[in-house]
Amino acid sequence: MIKKRAPVKKNLSIWLFFLPIILSLVGLFFVFEASSVRSFTEYNDSFHYLKLQGMWILVGISAMIFFSLFDYHKLYYISFFLMVGTILMLLLVLIPGIGYKAGGAQRWIDLGIINFQPTEFAKLSTILYLASWFIHRERKRFFSFLILLSVLMLLIMAQPDMGTAIIIFLLGILIYYLAGFELYFLLALVPLSAAAFYILVQISPYRFKRLLAFFNPSLDPLGITYHINQILISLSNGGIFGQGFGASRQKYMFLPEAHTDSIFAIIGEEGGFIGNVLLIGALVLLIYFLYRVSIMGSDRFGKLLAGGIFAFFSLQIMINLGAMVNLIPLTGVPLPFFSYGGSNLLVSFVLLGIAINIAKQSRA
Repeated sequence: MIKKRAPVKKNLSIWLFFLPIILSLVGLFFVFEASSVRSFTEYNDSFHYLKLQGMWILVGISAMIFFSLFDYHKLYYISFFLMVGTILMLLLVLIPGIGYKAGGAQRWIDLGIINFQPTEFAKLSTILYLASWFIHRERKRFFSFLILLSVLMLLIMAQPDMGTAIIIFLLGILIYYLAGFELYFLLALVPLSAAAFYILVQISPYRFKRLLAFFNPSLDPLGITYHINQILISLSNGGIFGQGFGASRQKYMFLPEAHTDSIFAIIGEEGGFIGNVLLIGALVLLIYFLYRVSIMGSDRFGKLLAGGIFAFFSLQIMINLGAMVNLIPLTGVPLPFFSYGGSNLLVSFVLLGIAINIAKQSRA
Protein backbone atom coordinates (compact mmCIF):
# COMPACT_ATOMS: atom_id res chain seq x y z
CA MET A 1 0.00 0.00 0.00
CA ILE A 2 2.84 2.38 0.85
CA LYS A 3 4.59 1.61 -2.44
CA LYS A 4 1.48 2.51 -4.39
CA ARG A 5 1.08 5.82 -2.60
CA ALA A 6 4.74 6.85 -2.64
CA PRO A 7 4.50 8.39 -6.15
CA VAL A 8 1.70 10.65 -4.84
CA LYS A 9 4.11 12.30 -2.40
CA LYS A 10 6.79 12.58 -5.07
CA ASN A 11 4.44 14.09 -7.65
CA LEU A 12 3.05 16.53 -5.10
CA SER A 13 6.56 17.67 -4.14
CA ILE A 14 7.51 18.09 -7.81
CA TRP A 15 4.41 20.19 -8.51
CA LEU A 16 5.01 22.34 -5.44
CA PHE A 17 8.60 22.90 -6.56
CA PHE A 18 8.13 23.72 -10.23
CA LEU A 19 4.74 25.47 -10.22
CA PRO A 20 5.88 28.51 -8.16
CA ILE A 21 9.01 28.80 -10.31
CA ILE A 22 6.87 28.90 -13.45
CA LEU A 23 4.47 31.40 -11.84
CA SER A 24 7.33 33.65 -10.72
CA LEU A 25 8.90 33.65 -14.20
CA VAL A 26 5.56 34.55 -15.78
CA GLY A 27 5.21 37.19 -13.07
CA LEU A 28 8.71 38.48 -13.89
CA PHE A 29 7.64 39.05 -17.50
CA PHE A 30 4.59 41.03 -16.40
CA VAL A 31 6.58 42.97 -13.79
CA PHE A 32 8.73 44.17 -16.70
CA GLU A 33 5.63 44.90 -18.80
CA ALA A 34 4.02 46.90 -16.00
CA SER A 35 7.13 48.70 -14.72
CA SER A 36 9.25 49.50 -17.79
CA VAL A 37 7.82 53.01 -18.27
CA ARG A 38 8.02 53.93 -14.59
CA SER A 39 11.45 52.32 -14.31
CA PHE A 40 12.81 54.40 -17.20
CA THR A 41 11.22 57.57 -15.79
CA GLU A 42 12.66 57.09 -12.30
CA TYR A 43 16.00 55.36 -12.99
CA ASN A 44 16.64 55.92 -16.72
CA ASP A 45 16.69 52.14 -16.96
CA SER A 46 13.67 50.21 -18.24
CA PHE A 47 15.04 47.00 -16.68
CA HIS A 48 15.57 48.31 -13.12
CA TYR A 49 12.62 46.52 -11.50
CA LEU A 50 13.08 43.48 -13.74
CA LYS A 51 16.66 42.98 -12.52
CA LEU A 52 15.72 43.38 -8.86
CA GLN A 53 12.79 40.99 -9.15
CA GLY A 54 14.97 38.49 -11.02
CA MET A 55 17.54 38.63 -8.22
CA TRP A 56 14.83 37.98 -5.59
CA ILE A 57 13.51 35.03 -7.59
CA LEU A 58 16.96 33.42 -7.53
CA VAL A 59 17.28 34.07 -3.78
CA GLY A 60 13.74 32.74 -3.26
CA ILE A 61 14.35 29.53 -5.22
CA SER A 62 17.54 28.94 -3.22
CA ALA A 63 15.57 29.42 0.01
CA MET A 64 12.86 27.04 -1.19
CA ILE A 65 15.45 24.35 -1.96
CA PHE A 66 17.06 24.83 1.47
CA PHE A 67 13.78 24.56 3.41
CA SER A 68 12.58 21.63 1.30
CA LEU A 69 15.64 19.73 2.61
CA PHE A 70 15.54 21.19 6.14
CA ASP A 71 13.58 19.02 8.60
CA TYR A 72 10.51 21.10 9.44
CA HIS A 73 10.41 19.68 12.99
CA LYS A 74 13.48 21.80 13.81
CA LEU A 75 11.46 24.95 13.07
CA TYR A 76 9.70 24.35 16.39
CA TYR A 77 12.88 25.33 18.24
CA ILE A 78 13.46 28.59 16.38
CA SER A 79 9.84 29.78 16.13
CA PHE A 80 9.97 31.74 19.42
CA PHE A 81 13.18 33.56 18.48
CA LEU A 82 11.76 34.32 15.04
CA MET A 83 8.67 35.89 16.62
CA VAL A 84 10.78 37.99 19.00
CA GLY A 85 12.95 39.11 16.08
CA THR A 86 9.84 40.01 14.07
CA ILE A 87 8.43 42.18 16.87
CA LEU A 88 11.80 43.95 17.19
CA MET A 89 11.88 44.62 13.43
CA LEU A 90 8.30 45.95 13.54
CA LEU A 91 9.45 48.36 16.24
CA LEU A 92 12.61 49.34 14.36
CA VAL A 93 10.72 50.17 11.17
CA LEU A 94 8.82 52.88 13.07
CA ILE A 95 12.03 54.68 14.08
CA PRO A 96 12.89 57.62 11.76
CA GLY A 97 16.20 57.06 10.02
CA ILE A 98 15.84 53.29 10.17
CA GLY A 99 12.37 52.85 8.71
CA TYR A 100 12.00 53.85 5.07
CA LYS A 101 8.87 55.79 4.13
CA ALA A 102 7.14 55.61 0.73
CA GLY A 103 3.60 56.28 -0.41
CA GLY A 104 2.62 57.67 2.99
CA ALA A 105 3.57 54.47 4.85
CA GLN A 106 6.71 53.60 6.82
CA ARG A 107 6.95 49.86 6.10
CA TRP A 108 10.51 49.17 4.95
CA ILE A 109 13.96 48.96 6.50
CA ASP A 110 16.58 50.38 4.16
CA LEU A 111 19.73 48.27 3.88
CA GLY A 112 21.26 50.44 1.17
CA ILE A 113 21.28 48.03 -1.76
CA ILE A 114 17.83 46.63 -0.97
CA ASN A 115 14.83 47.34 1.24
CA PHE A 116 12.93 44.67 3.09
CA GLN A 117 9.46 44.71 4.63
CA PRO A 118 9.21 43.30 8.19
CA THR A 119 5.43 42.86 7.87
CA GLU A 120 5.97 40.10 5.30
CA PHE A 121 8.22 38.23 7.73
CA ALA A 122 5.53 38.75 10.38
CA LYS A 123 3.27 36.47 8.33
CA LEU A 124 5.97 33.77 8.29
CA SER A 125 6.71 34.03 12.01
CA THR A 126 2.98 34.04 12.87
CA ILE A 127 2.49 30.72 11.05
CA LEU A 128 5.56 29.08 12.60
CA TYR A 129 5.00 30.38 16.12
CA LEU A 130 1.28 29.62 16.35
CA ALA A 131 1.77 26.15 14.83
CA SER A 132 4.42 25.50 17.50
CA TRP A 133 2.32 27.06 20.25
CA PHE A 134 -0.85 25.10 19.50
CA ILE A 135 0.73 21.64 19.33
CA HIS A 136 -0.82 21.14 22.76
CA ARG A 137 -4.45 22.11 23.38
CA GLU A 138 -4.55 24.47 26.35
CA ARG A 139 -7.60 26.68 26.83
CA LYS A 140 -5.71 29.10 29.05
CA ARG A 141 -3.63 30.13 26.03
CA PHE A 142 -6.59 31.90 24.42
CA PHE A 143 -5.99 35.27 26.11
CA SER A 144 -2.23 35.07 25.53
CA PHE A 145 -3.06 34.34 21.90
CA LEU A 146 -5.26 37.47 21.74
CA ILE A 147 -2.54 39.61 23.32
CA LEU A 148 0.04 38.40 20.80
CA LEU A 149 -2.28 39.07 17.85
CA SER A 150 -3.14 42.51 19.25
CA VAL A 151 0.54 43.48 19.63
CA LEU A 152 1.36 42.40 16.08
CA MET A 153 -1.67 44.18 14.62
CA LEU A 154 -1.01 47.41 16.55
CA LEU A 155 2.61 47.54 15.36
CA ILE A 156 1.55 46.85 11.78
CA MET A 157 -1.30 49.38 11.88
CA ALA A 158 1.14 52.02 13.15
CA GLN A 159 2.99 51.90 9.80
CA PRO A 160 0.09 51.87 8.60
CA ASP A 161 -0.64 48.61 6.77
CA MET A 162 -4.29 47.60 7.08
CA GLY A 163 -4.04 44.76 4.53
CA THR A 164 -1.26 42.92 6.37
CA ALA A 165 -2.94 43.50 9.74
CA ILE A 166 -6.10 41.83 8.40
CA ILE A 167 -4.08 38.87 7.05
CA ILE A 168 -2.24 38.42 10.38
CA PHE A 169 -5.57 38.48 12.22
CA LEU A 170 -7.20 35.96 9.87
CA LEU A 171 -4.11 33.72 9.88
CA GLY A 172 -4.21 33.63 13.66
CA ILE A 173 -7.92 32.81 13.75
CA LEU A 174 -7.62 30.08 11.11
CA ILE A 175 -4.66 28.38 12.81
CA TYR A 176 -6.53 28.58 16.12
CA TYR A 177 -9.49 26.88 14.44
CA LEU A 178 -7.30 24.23 12.81
CA ALA A 179 -5.77 23.49 16.22
CA GLY A 180 -9.19 22.23 17.31
CA PHE A 181 -10.08 24.80 19.94
CA GLU A 182 -13.69 25.63 20.78
CA LEU A 183 -15.12 28.13 18.33
CA TYR A 184 -17.31 29.91 20.86
CA PHE A 185 -14.18 31.62 22.24
CA LEU A 186 -13.88 33.37 18.88
CA LEU A 187 -17.34 34.92 19.27
CA ALA A 188 -15.76 37.34 21.75
CA LEU A 189 -13.74 38.76 18.86
CA VAL A 190 -16.84 39.96 16.97
CA PRO A 191 -17.63 42.99 19.19
CA LEU A 192 -13.92 43.62 19.75
CA SER A 193 -13.27 43.67 16.00
CA ALA A 194 -16.24 45.98 15.40
CA ALA A 195 -15.01 48.37 18.10
CA ALA A 196 -11.46 48.32 16.71
CA PHE A 197 -12.75 49.04 13.20
CA TYR A 198 -14.79 51.99 14.48
CA ILE A 199 -11.77 53.43 16.32
CA LEU A 200 -9.54 53.05 13.25
CA VAL A 201 -12.07 54.88 11.10
CA GLN A 202 -12.33 57.67 13.66
CA ILE A 203 -8.58 58.25 13.95
CA SER A 204 -8.03 57.99 10.19
CA PRO A 205 -10.79 59.45 7.95
CA TYR A 206 -8.83 58.17 4.94
CA ARG A 207 -9.94 54.63 5.77
CA PHE A 208 -13.57 55.75 5.82
CA LYS A 209 -13.10 57.38 2.42
CA ARG A 210 -11.67 54.11 1.09
CA LEU A 211 -14.76 52.32 2.34
CA LEU A 212 -16.95 54.86 0.56
CA ALA A 213 -14.87 54.38 -2.60
CA PHE A 214 -15.59 50.67 -2.43
CA PHE A 215 -19.33 51.21 -2.34
CA ASN A 216 -19.30 53.98 -4.95
CA PRO A 217 -16.30 53.97 -7.35
CA SER A 218 -17.64 57.06 -9.16
CA LEU A 219 -17.66 59.12 -5.94
CA ASP A 220 -14.35 60.92 -6.55
CA PRO A 221 -12.81 59.71 -9.84
CA LEU A 222 -9.79 62.02 -9.60
CA GLY A 223 -9.24 61.42 -5.90
CA ILE A 224 -9.95 58.52 -3.57
CA THR A 225 -11.62 56.35 -6.25
CA TYR A 226 -8.98 57.03 -8.92
CA HIS A 227 -7.07 53.79 -8.23
CA ILE A 228 -10.02 51.40 -8.43
CA ASN A 229 -11.35 53.20 -11.52
CA GLN A 230 -8.03 52.76 -13.32
CA ILE A 231 -7.99 49.07 -12.37
CA LEU A 232 -11.49 48.59 -13.79
CA ILE A 233 -10.50 50.48 -16.96
CA SER A 234 -7.50 48.14 -17.40
CA LEU A 235 -9.65 45.04 -17.03
CA SER A 236 -12.34 46.35 -19.38
CA ASN A 237 -9.72 47.31 -21.98
CA GLY A 238 -8.53 43.71 -22.05
CA GLY A 239 -11.85 42.25 -23.16
CA ILE A 240 -11.85 38.52 -23.89
CA PHE A 241 -8.47 38.06 -25.58
CA GLY A 242 -6.56 41.14 -24.39
CA GLN A 243 -4.69 43.94 -26.12
CA GLY A 244 -1.61 41.77 -26.64
CA PHE A 245 1.70 41.61 -24.80
CA GLY A 246 3.30 45.04 -24.50
CA ALA A 247 0.13 46.83 -25.61
CA SER A 248 -1.08 48.02 -22.20
CA ARG A 249 -1.96 51.71 -22.10
CA GLN A 250 -2.52 51.86 -18.36
CA LYS A 251 1.14 51.15 -17.60
CA TYR A 252 1.97 54.61 -18.95
CA MET A 253 1.65 56.01 -15.41
CA PHE A 254 -2.16 55.90 -15.40
CA LEU A 255 -2.55 52.90 -13.11
CA PRO A 256 -1.03 53.35 -9.61
CA GLU A 257 1.10 50.45 -8.32
CA ALA A 258 0.88 48.76 -11.72
CA HIS A 259 3.84 46.44 -11.09
CA THR A 260 3.03 45.68 -7.44
CA ASP A 261 -0.45 45.29 -5.98
CA SER A 262 -2.30 46.06 -9.25
CA ILE A 263 -0.39 43.76 -11.59
CA PHE A 264 -3.49 41.59 -12.11
CA ALA A 265 -5.06 44.54 -13.95
CA ILE A 266 -2.12 44.77 -16.36
CA ILE A 267 -2.27 41.02 -16.98
CA GLY A 268 -6.00 41.40 -17.66
CA GLU A 269 -5.42 44.28 -20.05
CA GLU A 270 -2.76 42.48 -22.07
CA GLY A 271 -4.00 38.89 -21.72
CA GLY A 272 -7.71 39.56 -21.45
CA PHE A 273 -10.29 37.43 -19.68
CA ILE A 274 -8.61 34.28 -21.01
CA GLY A 275 -5.26 35.29 -19.55
CA ASN A 276 -6.77 36.04 -16.16
CA VAL A 277 -8.65 32.73 -16.11
CA LEU A 278 -5.38 30.88 -16.79
CA LEU A 279 -3.65 32.85 -14.03
CA ILE A 280 -6.42 32.15 -11.51
CA GLY A 281 -6.50 28.49 -12.55
CA ALA A 282 -2.76 28.14 -11.86
CA LEU A 283 -3.13 29.80 -8.44
CA VAL A 284 -6.11 27.57 -7.57
CA LEU A 285 -3.99 24.56 -8.52
CA LEU A 286 -1.27 25.75 -6.15
CA ILE A 287 -3.81 26.16 -3.33
CA TYR A 288 -5.20 22.69 -4.03
CA PHE A 289 -1.73 21.13 -3.74
CA LEU A 290 -1.20 22.96 -0.42
CA TYR A 291 -4.54 21.67 0.81
CA ARG A 292 -3.40 18.12 -0.04
CA VAL A 293 -0.25 18.66 2.02
CA SER A 294 -2.29 19.98 4.97
CA ILE A 295 -4.33 16.75 5.18
CA MET A 296 -1.31 14.50 4.58
CA GLY A 297 0.85 15.80 7.45
CA SER A 298 2.42 13.02 9.52
CA ASP A 299 2.03 14.82 12.85
CA ARG A 300 0.11 17.66 14.49
CA PHE A 301 2.90 20.20 13.99
CA GLY A 302 3.13 19.37 10.29
CA LYS A 303 -0.63 19.61 9.84
CA LEU A 304 -0.81 22.99 11.60
CA LEU A 305 2.17 24.33 9.64
CA ALA A 306 0.75 23.15 6.30
CA GLY A 307 -2.69 24.48 7.25
CA GLY A 308 -1.16 27.87 8.03
CA ILE A 309 0.70 27.90 4.70
CA PHE A 310 -2.51 26.93 2.88
CA ALA A 311 -4.34 29.77 4.69
CA PHE A 312 -1.56 32.27 3.86
CA PHE A 313 -1.70 31.72 0.11
CA SER A 314 -5.50 31.48 0.06
CA LEU A 315 -5.89 34.78 1.93
CA GLN A 316 -3.26 36.64 -0.11
CA ILE A 317 -4.78 35.52 -3.41
CA MET A 318 -8.42 36.08 -2.45
CA ILE A 319 -7.82 39.52 -0.93
CA ASN A 320 -5.73 40.75 -3.87
CA LEU A 321 -8.07 39.45 -6.57
CA GLY A 322 -11.17 40.50 -4.61
CA ALA A 323 -9.84 44.06 -4.44
CA MET A 324 -8.98 44.08 -8.14
CA VAL A 325 -12.59 43.39 -9.15
CA ASN A 326 -14.01 45.63 -6.39
CA LEU A 327 -15.49 42.80 -4.32
CA ILE A 328 -13.63 44.14 -1.28
CA PRO A 329 -11.91 47.50 -0.58
CA LEU A 330 -8.34 48.02 -1.81
CA THR A 331 -5.91 47.00 0.90
CA GLY A 332 -2.47 46.88 -0.75
CA VAL A 333 -1.96 43.11 -0.53
CA PRO A 334 0.46 41.67 -3.16
CA LEU A 335 -0.42 38.78 -5.48
CA PRO A 336 2.01 35.92 -4.69
CA PHE A 337 4.69 35.29 -7.36
CA PHE A 338 3.31 38.03 -9.63
CA SER A 339 3.53 41.32 -7.73
CA TYR A 340 6.89 43.08 -7.57
CA GLY A 341 8.47 42.89 -4.13
CA GLY A 342 11.31 40.83 -2.73
CA SER A 343 10.07 40.36 0.84
CA ASN A 344 6.75 38.76 -0.12
CA LEU A 345 8.41 36.69 -2.85
CA LEU A 346 11.07 35.36 -0.46
CA VAL A 347 8.52 34.49 2.25
CA SER A 348 6.33 32.73 -0.34
CA PHE A 349 9.22 30.56 -1.54
CA VAL A 350 10.29 29.77 2.06
CA LEU A 351 6.76 28.65 2.96
CA LEU A 352 6.56 26.44 -0.12
CA GLY A 353 9.92 24.90 0.76
CA ILE A 354 8.51 24.02 4.18
CA ALA A 355 5.37 22.59 2.54
CA ILE A 356 7.52 20.40 0.27
CA ASN A 357 9.41 19.06 3.28
CA ILE A 358 6.13 18.28 5.07
CA ALA A 359 4.85 16.49 1.94
CA LYS A 360 8.02 14.39 1.70
CA GLN A 361 7.70 13.28 5.34
CA SER A 362 3.94 12.61 5.20
CA ARG A 363 2.48 9.13 5.73
CA ALA A 364 0.26 9.23 2.61
